[in-house]
Amino acid sequence: MDHVRREYRKMMQAKGFAAFACKVKETDLAVQVDEASFNPLLPAFVEERVLAYRLALEEYIAADQKFRSTLQPHLAAPGAPPMALDMIRAGNMAGVGPMAAVAGAFAEYVGRELLKKVQQVIVENGGDLFLSVKEKIKIAVYAGSSPLSNRLALELEPQPGGLGVCTSSGTVGPSFSFGRADAAVIVSSSAVLADAVATATANRIQTAADLKQALEFARTIPGVDGVLVIKDDKLAAWGRLKIVPL
Repeated sequence: MDHVRREYRKMMQAKGFAAFACKVKETDLAVQVDEASFNPLLPAFVEERVLAYRLALEEYIAADQKFRSTLQPHLAAPGAPPMALDMIRAGNMAGVGPMAAVAGAFAEYVGRELLKKVQQVIVENGGDLFLSVKEKIKIAVYAGSSPLSNRLALELEPQPGGLGVCTSSGTVGPSFSFGRADAAVIVSSSAVLADAVATATANRIQTAADLKQALEFARTIPGVDGVLVIKDDKLAAWGRLKIVPL
């Protein structure tokens, strides 16, 4: 999986952007910012923010241990920090546990912090992306052993408030899934929501015959702007997506 991630990140490098990484325990971010805004203090700033967010989340989990383990919608306990509340809301909307949104949450929270210091940003965390860019961008779609893997990309227009693009799979990576999707990709203005919905959508796919009903589920959730689901050599798509060859 580490090799897959390295190759994926190599393909992600955007022209005119400076790249660096931040790894703190399970949080493993690949960060890109526009070269004009980059300064050498940014990696330390990102690490400090990751540590702060992790500390707040870990302290909350110590008081609400079901938050970490449940695979079902969850009720927030008193004192939940903003990231935990966002994860709970997203999980409840998608019908999954809050931890289904953790990767997207870190990508988005760190990305929005960086936007206070830079003009453009791309943050990737385990295949989940938050990005705020000024020109259209292509995001390669990795779908494991599917013949469509690394042959397609999403060409996305810039969105003033930023964009989340999150992928879940039942055949790639260590994340738990009830399904066997090669890829379930969700586009939303919220990376937190996109992550939760990607998990819930991938859970619904065992065979290519399930693609249509999984897509119909995802498109009904408020805040979802685009859906792409892949199983074997079949795909289904809906919404604000332009699919282009790589």
